[in-house]
Amino acid sequence: MSSSHAKTRKEKPIHSIIAGTTAGAVEAFVTYPTEFVKTRSQFGGSKEGPIGIIRTTVREKGITGLYSGCSALVIGNAVKAGVRFMSYDQFKAALVDKEGKLSAPRSLLAGLGAGTMEAIFAVTPSETIKTKLIDDSKRAVPRFNGLLHGTAMIVREEGITGIYRGLFPVIMRQGANSAVRFTTYSTLKQFVQSNARPGQQLPSSVTFGIGAVAGLVTVYTTMPLDVVKTRMQALDARTQYRNSFHCAYRIFTEEGIFRFWRGTTPRLTRLVLSGGIVFTIYEKIIAVIGSGSAGA
Repeated sequence: MSSSHAKTRKEKPIHSIIAGTTAGAVEAFVTYPTEFVKTRSQFGGSKEGPIGIIRTTVREKGITGLYSGCSALVIGNAVKAGVRFMSYDQFKAALVDKEGKLSAPRSLLAGLGAGTMEAIFAVTPSETIKTKLIDDSKRAVPRFNGLLHGTAMIVREEGITGIYRGLFPVIMRQGANSAVRFTTYSTLKQFVQSNARPGQQLPSSVTFGIGAVAGLVTVYTTMPLDVVKTRMQALDARTQYRNSFHCAYRIFTEEGIFRFWRGTTPRLTRLVLSGGIVFTIYEKIIAVIGSGSAGA
């Protein structure tokens, strides 16, 4: 990524896709148990904390229980990251000024555009399926037998809209996620580079740290959107909520404002790790396949 004081370059779309999908797949698999715990904690009626959810799941389902719905997220996250980085790089190239610089407000706009694209083409279907698989795994006798069987049943029973439930809050969340994450990352990266020798490439440890801080900022600013998204994608959402605004209203009036930050700890763990993992892998792969320093 570039900031207001740095020149930016347009990455080749195929390079952005290769680097992004690889980074997304690795990150999703490594951090999935935290996503599982976060999702379970956000369902209505959930009283257990993160540790309690882990203990109960391992006792009843074994370690593999923490990976219920994992394949849906790994595939979706790979596609999501590919779409995100490709979209961001293209929006970024279109928004630079005549000197090839990208201001912070324009970086924010590019992030919003990238988040919207990934929400439509990757995040909503994969996260809806993942959420339903996790919700189903709570049952004594789950109905879904893996990703393909679960997806087929959801589509058969609810139609194609069944895997696009919660589209609006997902667009809102992903747009905010990408806008905050990319802008925070670019600002911090430029600050660090301004204190380094000209042309010096940042070490992976520094890139990881910058990405982790970007993930931290993203979590706290977008958590309410994530909770509404999870509720809208649960198995009983059609009978509980008319739309996203009704869902948010019920959570606020029935459970209190702090419920919007339910699941913050596991999501924070995941996004701090994912921010470091994704940006580090993306930068390295872009460099390896010949595009020089990444503009992420």
